[in-house]
Amino acid sequence: MTQALLFKDIDEPNLADIAVYERRGGYEQLRKVLSMSQDAVLSELDASGLRGRGGAGFPAGRKASFLPKGDMDKYLVCNADESEPGTFKDRELMQKCPHALIEGIVIAARAGGINRAFIYIRGEYEEQAQILDRAIAQAYDAGYLGERILGSDVSVSLVLHRGAGAYICGEETGLLDSLEGKRGNPRLKPPFPAIEGLYGGPTLINNVETLMTMPQILRMGGNKYAELGVSGSSGTKIVSVSGHVQRPGNYEIELGIPSREIIYGLAGGPPPGRSVKLWFPGGSSAPVLTAEDLDVPYDFDSLAKAGSMLGSGAIIVVDDSTPVLDVALKTARFYRHESCGKCTPCREGTNWTVKMLERIEAGEATPMDLDIMASVQEQIIGNCLCVLGDAMAMPIGSMIAKFRGEFEKHMQRAQLTGASA
Repeated sequence: MTQALLFKDIDEPNLADIAVYERRGGYEQLRKVLSMSQDAVLSELDASGLRGRGGAGFPAGRKASFLPKGDMDKYLVCNADESEPGTFKDRELMQKCPHALIEGIVIAARAGGINRAFIYIRGEYEEQAQILDRAIAQAYDAGYLGERILGSDVSVSLVLHRGAGAYICGEETGLLDSLEGKRGNPRLKPPFPAIEGLYGGPTLINNVETLMTMPQILRMGGNKYAELGVSGSSGTKIVSVSGHVQRPGNYEIELGIPSREIIYGLAGGPPPGRSVKLWFPGGSSAPVLTAEDLDVPYDFDSLAKAGSMLGSGAIIVVDDSTPVLDVALKTARFYRHESCGKCTPCREGTNWTVKMLERIEAGEATPMDLDIMASVQEQIIGNCLCVLGDAMAMPIGSMIAKFRGEFEKHMQRAQLTGASA
């Protein structure tokens, strides 16, 4: 049985109100960190082994330690854009427990010596933005935000900023440009945001779930938190399960459990009479796995060894009623639409891939085209300004590799149909 941390009180009535949150132990960890040194807070985060829950999986404590010491303005940006298809965990967390996010932001700010914080929230999250606005106002009134928090020497301001519905703004440097009022385009790196980020200052960027986990780490202690999960993937994780399952939704799991236990045990598996054909373990940008991979442990390293990635924790299940070509086309068209167009491999590669898949659909392609298309995906990966091009190339490349026979059968059928017409 998974030990619920983030979802322990998630359905408590009126948890979004500060009085209810405080009654359930809220802001106790914020009070604790105010009496701790910056190094002591960093040490707890390091000991926890917490890896970023937004997609990259970088150790959160180490990331905070990269910020330079000094009295200059330093920034924390909470990435609440959540635009990865299949991901809807942050929406529920913000909607039901916004104060846990605020508490996590102050803890992370303390760890990084940060005095200015922003929440960049997806533009479509109207209700969640309103809930956060109310929670931020309550936190200021209670003295948990602002100058000299609760009489300490720690000061943290917090601003909520709404995005405008662009997938590229989920990429951390595209988000920073958007937050500064510019077009959301990725930046060249280096310099990295920890050195030169928002408004040219040192900047720490974390996902909603990552920040909301920090109060739990301080409550338990970093070493105790690290006992949850498995080596290299400590703690619990909220997974968003969607697609062809009988009980789609958000589930809190302990990292390292078999993927089958999530898809079949928690989400009920595909409808009766159907079986899993393929599944995305970490959102639409993750290389797909098949039914043969259902017993792979759901953690960062095991999924990487299986040829995919945990990503944002969004599991999309596709059953045997759906042609793989349909999945590939929907995936490629999404990333073509969302490409900012700034770099050639992504701009041209996404568009070319869509056209090649449309040729296959129309019966105009040959098996050699599959080889060319697989080669193009390899050329895209690692050669773009940001990972958006990779986000299309990785799943498309994996579909060609794992379902080549089905693509070829479709070509033959489409060619015969065209000839008979």
